[in-house]
Amino acid sequence: MVEPQVTIVVAPRERFSYSHESLESIYEHTQTPFKLVYVDGGSPSQIKNYLEAKAREKNFQLIRTEHYLSPNHARNIGLAQVDTKYVVFIDNDVVVTPGWLQKLIECAETTNATIVSPLICQHLPLHEIVHCAGGESGVRVETKDGNVRRRMIEKIYLQGRQVADVRPKLQRSETGLAEFHCMMVRTDIFTQVGMLDEQLLNTKEHVDFCILVNEAGGSVYLEPDSVVTYVPSSTLTWSDMTFYMLRWSDAWELTSLHRLRDKWNLTEDDYFKNKYKKLGWRRYMSIIQPLSVELSFGQRGRIRRMVTDTLMSIDKKLNKYITTRYAQKHLRLKQQPVLKVQQKQMAVASRN
Repeated sequence: MVEPQVTIVVAPRERFSYSHESLESIYEHTQTPFKLVYVDGGSPSQIKNYLEAKAREKNFQLIRTEHYLSPNHARNIGLAQVDTKYVVFIDNDVVVTPGWLQKLIECAETTNATIVSPLICQHLPLHEIVHCAGGESGVRVETKDGNVRRRMIEKIYLQGRQVADVRPKLQRSETGLAEFHCMMVRTDIFTQVGMLDEQLLNTKEHVDFCILVNEAGGSVYLEPDSVVTYVPSSTLTWSDMTFYMLRWSDAWELTSLHRLRDKWNLTEDDYFKNKYKKLGWRRYMSIIQPLSVELSFGQRGRIRRMVTDTLMSIDKKLNKYITTRYAQKHLRLKQQPVLKVQQKQMAVASRN
């Protein structure tokens, strides 16, 4: 058998209810040999049971914690198990297409790229609308009226465009941005840049990582012949609610933004002020707005506004409770994934 060059690390993004579709697509559409490490951060029982059965069937490494994980924490748990030339980070709500992995490897081998991004699409129907076709990242230093400003650069190319319209023009090319929805990374870069920053709890992890790779002399490439789609939920299941609210909590986002600001010595400009004003917008779109329509029986005007205001007030209090409770238990819980990993390693060693 050919020794795999790549390990796929699957991490939870914001929900668990699409885990089946995502994982099945990986095994259906990946002919290139690979290892797989699946990090399950506290999924509900039906998903837990499915993953355990699938791990036995496919013989992949399943690492589970009984509590939720931030994305970079989950990725680092998986990364600690990687012993291959490349690692693919992929979220648990991403569907791949035939040949996706081989194309990423071919690009890296041909260009010596540090990071290779597929053409990432979004929403259903699958593979029809662009989410990210490369982009720009970095820190821009500006001087105005004697004041030095350091501004974050983050630009995503072609988002929202129809794949059919842009695909003929896209070629393998060097770019400045990849996203953790799905990216392949040359594993040895982590000896230079260290593990992923776990203080970035829920936002801009990809920007931070791309800047670090660029500063280390690495490169980022887009490989449009590799296509994947991330599928955000239009309606959340009840079993996804708590994780979603923690994942997109005000506290986690503020912590992430402050970490980004301090790490790169950024000016707290309109970019940050706008982010602060929009705290909780994902919860509003995915939870509050649908509930408001349902509870107001489709009526608009004053009744809808009253229902929405009430739900927003409840959301703020509940969100604060969830994040405070998690933070109180976090120092103890953070040790558990390491134990899980060690137990897995011991089990593998004993079989060998």
